[in-house]
Amino acid sequence: MPTAHDRLEPGSGVPIAEVRHVEKRFLVDGKLDLLVLRDINLAIHSGEVVCVLGPSGCGKSTLLRILTGLTQPSAGEVLCHGEPLRGIHPGVAVVFQSFALYPWLSVEENVRVGTHSKGYDRREEADRVRRVIDMVGLDGFEEAYPKELSGGMKQRVGIARALVGGPELLCMDEPFSALDVLTAESLRAEVAALWSRGETGLRSLLVITHLIDEAVYLSDRIVMLGANPGQVREVVPNSLPHPRDYRDPAFRQMVDALHEVITNIHLPDEAKPARAPGRPPRIVPLPPARIGEMIGLLRIVHEHGDRIDLFELAEDLRLEFGKVILVSKAAELLDFVDTPQQEVVLTSLGRTFAAGDANARKRIMHQQLPVLGLFAYLLRLLNNAPGKQLPAEVVEEQLILVLPTEAPEALFETVIDWGRYGEIIGYDPDTQHVYLAGDETGPRTVDA
Repeated sequence: MPTAHDRLEPGSGVPIAEVRHVEKRFLVDGKLDLLVLRDINLAIHSGEVVCVLGPSGCGKSTLLRILTGLTQPSAGEVLCHGEPLRGIHPGVAVVFQSFALYPWLSVEENVRVGTHSKGYDRREEADRVRRVIDMVGLDGFEEAYPKELSGGMKQRVGIARALVGGPELLCMDEPFSALDVLTAESLRAEVAALWSRGETGLRSLLVITHLIDEAVYLSDRIVMLGANPGQVREVVPNSLPHPRDYRDPAFRQMVDALHEVITNIHLPDEAKPARAPGRPPRIVPLPPARIGEMIGLLRIVHEHGDRIDLFELAEDLRLEFGKVILVSKAAELLDFVDTPQQEVVLTSLGRTFAAGDANARKRIMHQQLPVLGLFAYLLRLLNNAPGKQLPAEVVEEQLILVLPTEAPEALFETVIDWGRYGEIIGYDPDTQHVYLAGDETGPRTVDA
């Protein structure tokens, strides 16, 4: 079994797994393409931990599935040790966010599933199962069933099952995101320790995450993805020595640097193009942010004197940084905030919205939504429809037509959430119809 000292230097030799100029499209309703990944190049070398970092919906999990052979790309190459990959990568094991355990099997039996098709004799199989159960701290729980285990223990079973077959590359798809904060931190530290001590026999780790601190804690290299569609925007080497300490000034400095990179990727400082008189507003995607999240963000910024650092805002909201970026983009789209550098600054309209009561906020939203290209388009459709209503599936088809790279279900949910709040678009879940809800007098008043 190789130890930490036996491993090759990161980046040396032929990559264990590699994608070149990979693109992935999904057919929607058998007609229209949804572009998820564009021109992705990524190589995983022996001796390194690579973290793929990006917001929800940027295609991180799809990239992992392509790299391991679980999903085929629409274009580009997938390589295994420099050769075209045929089927599943033989040297890869995957740990999923959802644990994916068999509830009718015991811990020991779930782990043994990872030895299937490996050709071990019964003695070697039993030895491997015993060893990985001991390695991940499951001693004494061999006969327990998944329903008896906590989330952290279930994920230990998933890790043991992945390791028992002796893979060279372990891929972990947001492995700690379904756990509470303390359990996630404990298990993350144990995985880092196992890797550093060379106990797993692994040659490399690939970790999918949306958490900056997690990427800095685990990785030798951080691959940052942008969204719509997913594409590599930055690759950041991480040379911090192990063991790593979240409180170390160098650690915090790197976290702050990554915050700045992410901010520049998702909230670039660029002038908004002026719209020509009489020309309809450009149709752009809506960030998947709920109205309640936006109101909370604006009120916190207002309480901080109408200006706050993005990182401080994330801490105050107790949200991960990527989510705060999305909510900030939504507020900026509605002209409630500006985002210079790494700050969120309320506009005059944003200050009025944040300081207003429920009725004032609804009136402002009622005025702002039709200014957005997507809402202007949908309002025209509904206004011309019989009875000023359309089936939800027709509205989703229209969303696909005008924004083919967006996930229509998520976009539909955002449209309905914003439209209901501003009382310009409504949705009846019983009839599954979207209808025109506004009129010239504005929204109904509500109790503050």
